[in-house]
Parts: sequence; structure tokens; C-alpha cells
Amino acid sequence: MPMFAILSTLSADAFRDPKEFPKLATTVASKLKSRCPGVKWQSSFALMGQYDVLDLVEAEDPEEVARAAMIIRAFGHATTQIMPAVPWDRFVKMMKK
Repeated sequence: MPMFAILSTLSADAFRDPKEFPKLATTVASKLKSRCPGVKWQSSFALMGQYDVLDLVEAEDPEEVARAAMIIRAFGHATTQIMPAVPWDRFVKMMKK
């Protein structure tokens, strides 16, 4: 199944106190689960750089990944960027062809 990276940057007004973040994350996850059943979350990472969050997801339909990114934007108060992600071993094999 195709893999995608969703990179998100939270807006400064996403929450006032860092203790509020878990509630925000739970709300977004609930919306994603109900509205994007074809997107399977593989892992999520907190980042300390240009982006705040990296989600690695799998989905057959890139449009469903786009819907997920818009839900993250709307309910998570974030900007998002989506990138296709090819597993390294598959990428190396592809380059040998």
C-alpha cells in the first residue's frame, strides 16, 4: 500500500497551555478515524524543527490522505504538507531497473 508522510506545524493559537495538547490530539485522532477509514496510521513523531509532527500513513487513495491533511488543518489548527514516501529497500530496487 502506498505510504505518505504528513508534516504538520501547529499554529501559535492551537492551544494556550501545553497541557491542552493531549485533548487536541485526541479530538483530531477521533475525527480522522471516523472520516478517513482508508488511511492507516503507521506511526507519529513529535519533531523539534520546522515541523511539529510527522505522521506516516498508508492509503490506496491519495485523495483520502488529502482529506486527512485538511482535517488536521481544521481541527488541529495546523498547516500540513503531504509527501509520498517510498520504503528505502523498494526505492533501491527501483533504481536498479
